[in-house]
Amino acid sequence: MTDEYEYPEVSELVVCTVREVMNFGAFVELDEYGSKEGLIHISEIASGWIKHIRDHIREGQKVVCKVLHVDAPKGHVDLSFKDVNKHQRREKVQAWKNEQKALKWMDIAAESAEMSQEERQNVVRSAVNKYGSVHDAFEDISLRGNDALHEMGVEEKYAEAVLKVAEDNVKSSHVEITGYVDITTPRPDGVSFIKKTFKAAERIKEDDVDVSVTYVGAPTYRIHVKALDYKTAENILKATAEKAIKTIEKYDGSGAFRRHV
Repeated sequence: MTDEYEYPEVSELVVCTVREVMNFGAFVELDEYGSKEGLIHISEIASGWIKHIRDHIREGQKVVCKVLHVDAPKGHVDLSFKDVNKHQRREKVQAWKNEQKALKWMDIAAESAEMSQEERQNVVRSAVNKYGSVHDAFEDISLRGNDALHEMGVEEKYAEAVLKVAEDNVKSSHVEITGYVDITTPRPDGVSFIKKTFKAAERIKEDDVDVSVTYVGAPTYRIHVKALDYKTAENILKATAEKAIKTIEKYDGSGAFRRHV
């Protein structure tokens, strides 16, 4: 996500900078949310007994954490460092780096088109609302040009500058998007039914499209789609999620699709 959002959602993965390490935990800044403060309690630093907290986390370190609790009125965010595995950490850091790069592209477009800060924020907000990230928006703009910009509602006087930046900087020949499905079933052998569910879901494919499903943490599964264009990727993502939900319902379970964590 970006700092256009006031606070993250529970279970979301966030990139943080460690500012102060204490005996009871670590205070961090949420890099994607205007450097809002969060706390990683020592019990969420690592599994088991911790003798020296700085053996696990230190000031100035970039870390990926899972959001456990948000109290927006008090400005309080509880985080977990131990609940993020290596795969999730690597993937989140890469997505964060891509987003930082895309926000710099947006700055270039804004300067070229003489946008005000508010106008720039509006374009960024439109990109995040439609695509989930500014980077994904630029990828689709580079592929579909003005059609993507019109769908985002970008004003004509700014569209040319944004399109030029996309064409100059996006080198990818494909787009990648992600969605999440929460799957539950009351059956005691539920795991086997969930595996059958996603085997059925992964069979939804088209030429030049790659679909993968990975376990995030009960009850959440991640669907990753790689395609030549955003529209195809989005259609396959939704179809895969719908197939998973319909299949688990046959086994007395239930499911819900979310575009973002």
